[in-house]
Amino acid sequence: MKHLLSLLILFFVLNVAFASNNNETLKPGDEDYLAIAETMPEPAAGLPALMKKINYPNMARKAGIEGKVIAMVYVGDNGDVEDVKIIKGLEAGCSEEVERVLRDSKFKPGVNQGKAVKVKMAMAFQFKLQ
Repeated sequence: MKHLLSLLILFFVLNVAFASNNNETLKPGDEDYLAIAETMPEPAAGLPALMKKINYPNMARKAGIEGKVIAMVYVGDNGDVEDVKIIKGLEAGCSEEVERVLRDSKFKPGVNQGKAVKVKMAMAFQFKLQ
């Protein structure tokens, strides 16, 4: 891989369904997005293609920064990324790189009962130097 760096993308979904019962934990507009759908959104080109878009920031590489960035991705019913919020970030440009790639990506929309739906999901990106 470029610059002998390895990026492992761990794709998982946080179950935030409990938030729908507690309006104090909801942010404006969150109630419009499902936390779980029968078919969850996925990158249109697949996870490997998404992984290839992420560049390890030079500043992070030089500083030896490794770790995980977790982002909440809000995917519309048309597959467009409508918002990205960093839940757990890293310094030296790693969080910004994840946000950039996600905002520029297209997803296959989530599906519930045969209908495309808006879904919020967490995605984790592992930055690891080799």
